[in-house]
Amino acid sequence: MCGIAGFIDKSRTTDQLKQMTDTLWNRGPDDEGYYFENGLGLGHRRLSIIDLSSSGHQPMFFEDMAIVFN
Repeated sequence: MCGIAGFIDKSRTTDQLKQMTDTLWNRGPDDEGYYFENGLGLGHRRLSIIDLSSSGHQPMFFEDMAIVFN
């Protein structure tokens, strides 16, 4: 099970997003990823069980969208 963190708040920082995501280390020790822009922060911790390739790295981007999911 992966770990997901995020917020929508222009007063927050990338350091706060990293701290939030770091608290989920046990949910996903294999990889981490972040997206931060205009007060939107998305963080992801990955637990690689089936897909061990880098193609599962998150956040994932498509055109002008960023997503994190489990």
